[in-house]
Amino acid sequence: MATRHGLVRDLLCLPDSSPFAKLLDSCLRSRSARETRRVHARILNSQFSKEIFIQNRLIDVYGKCDCLDDARKVFDRMPQRNTFTWNSIITVLTKSGFLDEAARLFGSMPHPDQCSWNSMVSGFAQHDRFEESLEYFVKMHKENFFLNEYSFGSALSACAGLMDLDVGIQVHAMVSKSRYSTDVFMGSALIDMYSKCGSVACSQEVFSGMIERNLVTWNSLITCYEQNGPASEALEVFVRMMNSGLEPDEVTLASVVSACASLCALKEGLQIHARVMKNNKFSDDIVLGNALVDMYAKCSRVSEARRVFDRMPVRNVVSETSMVSGYARAASIKAARFMFWKMKQRNVVSWNALIAGYTQNGENEEALRLFLFLKRESIWPTHYTFGNLLSACANLADLQLGLQAHAHVLKQGFRFQSGAESDVFVGNSLIDMYMKCGSVEDGSRVFKKMMERDCVSWNAIIVGFAQNGYGEEALEIFRKMLECGEKPDHITMIGVLCACSHAGLVEEGRRYFSSMTKNHSLIPEKDHYSCMVDLLGRAGCLDEARNLIETMPMNPDAVVWGSLLAACKVHGEIEMGKHAAEKLLEIEPRNSGPYVLLSNMYAELGRWGDVVRVRKFMRQQGVIKQPGCSWIEVERKVSVFLVKDKRHPHKNQIYSVLKMLTEEMKLVGYISDANDFEVYDEQSKSELRSWMDAAMG
Repeated sequence: MATRHGLVRDLLCLPDSSPFAKLLDSCLRSRSARETRRVHARILNSQFSKEIFIQNRLIDVYGKCDCLDDARKVFDRMPQRNTFTWNSIITVLTKSGFLDEAARLFGSMPHPDQCSWNSMVSGFAQHDRFEESLEYFVKMHKENFFLNEYSFGSALSACAGLMDLDVGIQVHAMVSKSRYSTDVFMGSALIDMYSKCGSVACSQEVFSGMIERNLVTWNSLITCYEQNGPASEALEVFVRMMNSGLEPDEVTLASVVSACASLCALKEGLQIHARVMKNNKFSDDIVLGNALVDMYAKCSRVSEARRVFDRMPVRNVVSETSMVSGYARAASIKAARFMFWKMKQRNVVSWNALIAGYTQNGENEEALRLFLFLKRESIWPTHYTFGNLLSACANLADLQLGLQAHAHVLKQGFRFQSGAESDVFVGNSLIDMYMKCGSVEDGSRVFKKMMERDCVSWNAIIVGFAQNGYGEEALEIFRKMLECGEKPDHITMIGVLCACSHAGLVEEGRRYFSSMTKNHSLIPEKDHYSCMVDLLGRAGCLDEARNLIETMPMNPDAVVWGSLLAACKVHGEIEMGKHAAEKLLEIEPRNSGPYVLLSNMYAELGRWGDVVRVRKFMRQQGVIKQPGCSWIEVERKVSVFLVKDKRHPHKNQIYSVLKMLTEEMKLVGYISDANDFEVYDEQSKSELRSWMDAAMG
């Protein structure tokens, strides 16, 4: 007890407050609010209770110990304050997120200095109030305060947050005129700003012009390429960094692994994983672990992804969402569903991952059902959610569901424009959905009302018109696309050639096909050749179609030969049809289509021996013709029909109407065509039987 009283007496007799300052430094190192209050109590009982210096230190330490109320009380009770006092409380408020209060105090500050202004610029930038941060930066400059690396760094961070390239370039110009133009910290900040504004070329230019580079500089450029592309450049920069003698940290490796995921570069990903395994300091890093799980999932190595996932000492919602996406991508939708419902926490990305998984795996009804669950859980859907929802409606060709989904989109307030969270994607999905549901007018209306359009928007409307038989309209839209300065891509040209085919515009089709290389620098792919074969075949230009196939720079696939075979069937070109069927069967020996078409062609010509031979060979090969199937929806109830179906509850009425229609069609001169085996079986039995009787006799 005596010792304690002696210590108190000694503190009361101190010549200055430096011992109290040292005690507060100790409290700061331990982040102990309790000890800080004890020291504060001693100060209040000393001759230094009113000293500005020690009270400033108290404000600073209370703030760093997250004791904002205590810091504010000290400030409010101070009879005298200096600039450091104001700076201390403003720094505490900005770091704690009380920006409006900080702004109020800053406005009443008698003499703000450089530190005061920097606190405001950085504080607002750190809490994502980027516009206000830049306003303080501009005012600071106008007040002729010296802009240092902290001022510029915070301003560049604000530009990056706003993705405001124009202002970022202006700040860069100011940096270039300052003493910090060659500062490595400033160079890294510039690379990061240009990266987040999507200007890869400017990021690379800054990097190339830097005299000195550190690990943060290299990481900034690697991340720039990983996030903006091309991802392959991220790997190239990583190799150059390693050759320069720098060792990567967890940030480097996470970015490189993410680049491998984007490229599905499994070999390189395995090499990075091996490096991670050799260094124990990376084993507990959750960001790097998540990146590895995502990389393996995107490379369709879901078992390896699960192995990394199971070994992670700590997991979060990102880890589990990556596994949901991985299972869905590997068509293990049951495992994806199990992982999803087992998650303790889910964010909208988790919901989107499973909705997308259902859509990608053809379980469109489940995707719609999960969306309803999402709404009940009060999760705010994103543009990606609606993209998948509309895709499910399109796959089901269910216009009523599509209209309901459109209503949700309107409630969400999407304007179909680019920006920080571009929702042009949702408008594109709406066009695609309406076109696939056959509602061309609605699709066209969405296209016209879009605030902004990208190449996908133009493609969706062109392909939609073409697929619904509006060839002329599709070509008109294509002409408008070119007038707007939008460059067509391979998908655009598929839609254009398909439109020419549907409209019977052979000469235009030839011209557009030729323009791909001449005008648009696009090398025709297999799908473009398929469209041309279909176009020429429909027009009866069979020799030209065959010559085109034989001069293709790649091996023709089943679609190409199938188009030629169908055209031969229409125009009765039996020999060329036989050749096309043989080529098609080489590619798809189990496909019943070539047998059916060839058999029907022989039947139309009365070559019953060839019909029998084709059918016999088909049976020998074990190929079975799947019966035709169709369905209609009446009063929200779907009826499915198979060829020769006798199971429908209204079969008697249906066949009665069919019989009546057939008789009326015959009265106006209709002659049935042998379109498939079932028709052939019903209408040509007598001819075949007669031929066989003659052959047997």
